[in-house]
Amino acid sequence: MWPLYAAGFTTAFGAHGIAASLGSVPEGAVTSLMVLGGLLALYDGAEVVLKPLFGTLADRIGARPVLLGGLTAFAVASAVYAVADSPGWLWAARLGQGAAASAFSPSASALVARLNPAAKHGRAFGSYGFYKAIGYTAGPLLGGVLVWTGNLRLLFTVLAVLGGAVAVWAALAVPVVPPLPRARQTVLDLARRLTEPAFLAPTAALAAGTAALSAGVGFLPVSGRLAGLGAVATGAAVSVLAGCAAVVQPRAGRALDDGHLTTRTGLAAGLSVTAAGLACAMLPGLTGILVAAALIGVGTGLITPLGFATLAASTPTERLGQTMGAAELGRELGDAGGPLLVAAVASLTTLAYGFAALAVLIAMGAVLAIVHRRPVPTAPRAETGR
Repeated sequence: MWPLYAAGFTTAFGAHGIAASLGSVPEGAVTSLMVLGGLLALYDGAEVVLKPLFGTLADRIGARPVLLGGLTAFAVASAVYAVADSPGWLWAARLGQGAAASAFSPSASALVARLNPAAKHGRAFGSYGFYKAIGYTAGPLLGGVLVWTGNLRLLFTVLAVLGGAVAVWAALAVPVVPPLPRARQTVLDLARRLTEPAFLAPTAALAAGTAALSAGVGFLPVSGRLAGLGAVATGAAVSVLAGCAAVVQPRAGRALDDGHLTTRTGLAAGLSVTAAGLACAMLPGLTGILVAAALIGVGTGLITPLGFATLAASTPTERLGQTMGAAELGRELGDAGGPLLVAAVASLTTLAYGFAALAVLIAMGAVLAIVHRRPVPTAPRAETGR
């Protein structure tokens, strides 16, 4: 499991370490809020297109080779901007990183489910989310330090080395998990499965939580800079967000496995707390940033393990890659849409109103989660673990 945790750390560190640093560096390729929103969305836009394809490929040929290929490609894409420092190559590197993460992120999620019994999926995804949240925590802080001591190229160099090292570790340690026989599936069968409440409810919650997380990591540093804070200070403040998520996720997973927390209650609570955090981001100064970061972290920490554990429990094992890829698609739509919404509203008004617009949308999702109390069915398991 450790290389899978490292893969989760890598995608989180790569996405949010750069995202938080872009918002606190006014010079270079980032010349406006819309350019910042575009760079934040580019990484996730690639994932929107490619994650379902790589998830299906993982079911067909096995998740391990897709994991290894994605990590290797991530290292190469990171090295692109580390070698060639120009605005155009920054866009190309972010696009390449997003495409690579599209391969190894759903593959890692599928392997977490395959390598653990169904009764421990809450704990497994809670632990996986914990180390991913550590990447979110270290990313803004360490990214700010690297940019402050050197520049963006130094940060991309570190990511290239990290991606390559995790690829080698996974090749040596992750066991071969052969693909399972699959029944023939038509496009209508896939559409029917992906429109059922068992898929839509947790995926919509994951998308909302990721939208808030991405917007917070990308734009809270901008609020910090407007308040007179430096790159290291804003990185440390935003790391509170991921730190809170890291603390909450394992506990939420254990509570789900032990029956102390239901999916509906946990997701509704997570969405509500996340919306409250975005509302607090409208407050000026360091206090507003810290409170917003803490609440967004707690909310997403509740949503993430519950959402993925529910998806794993309601999906046939031979279709885990496809389901995780499709669910990741929903997350990336939120990850790309959140920053774009905040940037668009902020360009017309102020950044505070951008946070408010996203808070309203997520609060509506919390209301829907409370109103619709339909239970989530559990599919029969073809395999319970290794």
